[in-house]
Amino acid sequence: MDSEQPVCPACGQPVETVVRRHKTLGAWVPVWEHGPCHNPKCERSPDLEAEEPDTTDAAPTQG
Repeated sequence: MDSEQPVCPACGQPVETVVRRHKTLGAWVPVWEHGPCHNPKCERSPDLEAEEPDTTDAAPTQG
């Protein structure tokens, strides 16, 4: 296993390693991936996406 710590491709800050799984030939196989970036100034931060209001689904008001 490589000992290099994963970094965010957008801001370069260290991120966690997340273990996900997928099924191959009937068996669940672990896959190690880069976790989310928790830097509040990063464009890929999930915290930033949660704060932005989504106005695309808002129904127009009729008077």
